[in-house]
Amino acid sequence: MTTTAEARTADWSADRRTPVSGTADEDRPTDGTVADALRRAARLEALLGDPHDPANAHGFAAFVTAARDRRPAWATERLLAEAGFASEFVPAGHGGTLTRADLLLKVLRPVFRRDVALGFAGGITSLFASSAVWAAGTAEQRHTMARLLLSGGRATVVHPGLAPAGGVRREQITARRRTDGTGMLLDGDKAVVPDAARADLCLVHARTAASGPRSHSVLLVDPARLPPGRIHRLPRVATEGMRGALFSGLGFTECPVPDDALVGAPGDGAALALRVNQVNRCLVAGAMTAAVDPVLRCAVGAATDGRRGPPARRWHRPLAGVFTDLLVCDAVTTTCLRAAGALPDRTHVPTVAATYTVSTLLQDGLEELAAVLGSHRRPGDDPLHGILAKLVRDLPAAGLGREGAAACQAVIVPQLSGLANRSWFLEEEPPAALFRGRADVPPLNHRALAFPGRGDFLAASLVGAAERLTRQGRGAGHTRLLARMARAFGTELRVLRDQCALLPGGFGGALSGPAACALSDRYGLVVAAAAVLAVREGQEGDDPFLADDGWAVLALSRLGRRLGLALPDPPQDCVTGVLHELLCRQRTGRGLDLDGIAFTPEIREEPGG
Repeated sequence: MTTTAEARTADWSADRRTPVSGTADEDRPTDGTVADALRRAARLEALLGDPHDPANAHGFAAFVTAARDRRPAWATERLLAEAGFASEFVPAGHGGTLTRADLLLKVLRPVFRRDVALGFAGGITSLFASSAVWAAGTAEQRHTMARLLLSGGRATVVHPGLAPAGGVRREQITARRRTDGTGMLLDGDKAVVPDAARADLCLVHARTAASGPRSHSVLLVDPARLPPGRIHRLPRVATEGMRGALFSGLGFTECPVPDDALVGAPGDGAALALRVNQVNRCLVAGAMTAAVDPVLRCAVGAATDGRRGPPARRWHRPLAGVFTDLLVCDAVTTTCLRAAGALPDRTHVPTVAATYTVSTLLQDGLEELAAVLGSHRRPGDDPLHGILAKLVRDLPAAGLGREGAAACQAVIVPQLSGLANRSWFLEEEPPAALFRGRADVPPLNHRALAFPGRGDFLAASLVGAAERLTRQGRGAGHTRLLARMARAFGTELRVLRDQCALLPGGFGGALSGPAACALSDRYGLVVAAAAVLAVREGQEGDDPFLADDGWAVLALSRLGRRLGLALPDPPQDCVTGVLHELLCRQRTGRGLDLDGIAFTPEIREEPGG
């Protein structure tokens, strides 16, 4: 990247900024309800068209080709920009449509279901940059960011890199005071920055002190305000897939930035990132669940070979199991995102744990689906296998690989001691409305997000759910079995409490290594089980499948197996019941998530009334 007007136009002319016209919300402003979010999601489904149609410029074939060519999907990015998709990342108070994080997830699903890179290029990258401004920026910074995104501009974030072992890479950006005391000078480079080539604003995490928790500060840098030659674009990452299409680098050389570029206070960089990333990364994890949807559909199609009947018996448990895991992922991410608005001081650790656990479930699910697809491969199946191969590459690039897992563990483990001593089995249950999908919850307030967290709403919910199920579980077989499983997870939480209470507290002397990984693994699975029980209990009768105990039994049995709990195998009718629901959704085009909305031509116009 260079800063002369001519070069900037040459570098970024391919959809650097597309004017927004005919925005979906000009004549119907958002009302912050589930129905409104589903309406906007349905509009995107209709706009993007049938992803399986090879003639569709916004279908799977086009995205696989773009990934192979290491380029963005230009046509679809322009389509989203013209539709005003960026307004989803701007709070309603600043002219956008962002009210609640769980509603944003619903609108992200149609985009991520088609292409993860499109989700990042279409807005997630800008969300990562803008959320810090919503959380700690001045009124002028917030106005600048909102105006940029609503006009079709882009923002990116330059984080300090993590080395594979968890340390900081040598590559980093530093900021020092100018000798005349007016502003700071940026120096250094970062080789991997999402959408760096087209960013109008850069949120830079720069080192401003030698060491310690306040070593980094956040600066909002406008390349257009810099002298020529001070910021430059590094070569694009030479790999296929999302990293090759969207990631390049940025370099800064004696780059002057004014004092008003500082976001928050000096040294706030790490704490600010931890506050906002709990929501951002949970959103990505939830959206990636939608990305697995078409792979599971392809596996069902391959296993049934186009027949209306069920697949061969050997595929029942893999297909039903992966579908159940997708419901688990949606349950835990949606629940945490709802809590981010309702209980912003009690969500940090469970939300980070949700991101970490979803990553594991999705990676393992893709392996199971690869076995199904591989055994049914036929000539002409390459596009379907291309989707799977692309998604396997995109998971780490989206922050859900080993580096992302290490980052989550580094945040979770130091807080376990405090939760064990002050929260688990002591904290009050959250309001029941939190787990009712149609119930209103307070909007997301980035400024209220807390780090470190002061509670664990899902652990409290697990304890209460286990007690209620024990009282109810003397009748129907599935309820009795579910109660037994819930108690087993409650016992696991109690064991975790006893072990974590002995850990050193805080981020100074936290446990590391395999023991830390084991603790964070176990805690994440307990959090996921708590979310399943809460969602099952919060059903309001409009979805008989989710209100039934069968899917929850299968979900907890799979989570319990990962924990090594001594649980009985789920009854076969639980498996066949979940498989039946999967086949029904396959035939009717319903989503493989908790909402299960069918985006047919008839309801694409006005879903949810």
